[in-house]
Amino acid sequence: MGGAFLAAAILARAGARIGLPTIPLFILAGILLGPHTPGVVIVSDPHDLEMLSALGLVLLLFYLGLEFHMDDLKAGGRRMAVAGGTYLALNVGAGLGFGFALGWGTAEALVLAGVLGISSSAIVTKVLVDTGRLGNPETKPILGIIVVEDIFLALYLAALQPILSGASSLGAAVLDGGKAFAFLLLLALAARFGTRVVGRLVATKDDELLVISFLGAAVFVAGVSEWFGVADAIGAFMVGLMLGSTASGARIRKLVHPLRDAFGAIFFFAFGLSIDPGDLPSVLWPVLAAVALTLVMNVLAGLGAARVYGFGAGPAANISTTLLARGEFALILATMAAAAGLDDRLSPFIAGYVLVLAVLGPLAAGRSEWLARLLPGGGSGADPDTRVPETASASGG
Repeated sequence: MGGAFLAAAILARAGARIGLPTIPLFILAGILLGPHTPGVVIVSDPHDLEMLSALGLVLLLFYLGLEFHMDDLKAGGRRMAVAGGTYLALNVGAGLGFGFALGWGTAEALVLAGVLGISSSAIVTKVLVDTGRLGNPETKPILGIIVVEDIFLALYLAALQPILSGASSLGAAVLDGGKAFAFLLLLALAARFGTRVVGRLVATKDDELLVISFLGAAVFVAGVSEWFGVADAIGAFMVGLMLGSTASGARIRKLVHPLRDAFGAIFFFAFGLSIDPGDLPSVLWPVLAAVALTLVMNVLAGLGAARVYGFGAGPAANISTTLLARGEFALILATMAAAAGLDDRLSPFIAGYVLVLAVLGPLAAGRSEWLARLLPGGGSGADPDTRVPETASASGG
């Protein structure tokens, strides 16, 4: 664990000197020092860091919830649903069509629909933090799309599991989906009406007790969420949503920073450990085709979300590039596909696709002004952080 922290830190510090984002460098550290590459091996079994990696994801999404206020959710519910639904329709639909075009099988196409369709919540969160855009107006639709994706994810996994396991019972699939949806509804009601009670429960002047309280709440609800078939990340997000609106919210945001950064780095390092570079050449062309398709769909989805919210070319470019990366959900699907005995090409394809976009996504987000100049309404001097209509400016965050 110490070696993982130090390796991630050293490589990220070196990359920062030439302006590279930290996420792909953390992943690269895991690839170079994992069991699939020659030389020094710090972690021989990626499962050794599984719990720490899960904690990193939980803390990243918990922080995302802290930044996403209940007022934003109530005020922008309809637009959030439209933007999120548009994003899913474009990307999941394109992924399903791509899967059938490859000809690997129906179950494989359903897996690929999810892989190509869902952004990485962890990478999106980290990109927003690293680029300093948490207060930007376009960050609200980005977070809204992530919320819609996570809700879709819970239902999608519940529906896909019996298909991959070969279960013939429609009732079992409906029961799993209903259980997940009921728990999501319970979390939403708690976030809507339970904020005052939760605020009183965690309120304390002692920072130590406050850290223990919010960390326990986030991890516990994440674990219960997973038990109900809902992604642990969305459980942590909902806890952050509740706590961010309490009187202790500002202190919690400050106290969670070092925990989020440290364990977030381990999440991306562990992600790198799972990638075997030797498997990638066999699926190189499908990976490149899928990356190109995702780029096009994300630009279209970004333009659609910007139109819904009345934004210009700059925010549209920010939305498109920030949501580009794929990550933890794709790896979950790869594990499910391998356990179900699906096509052997799926796992290396997913690893290569995720690796390319995990690197390309943060790089593109940091240079989104290049895309903004190419979009309708974008000019040579467009600044993606400031080209927003006056009615949408500065009220966010």
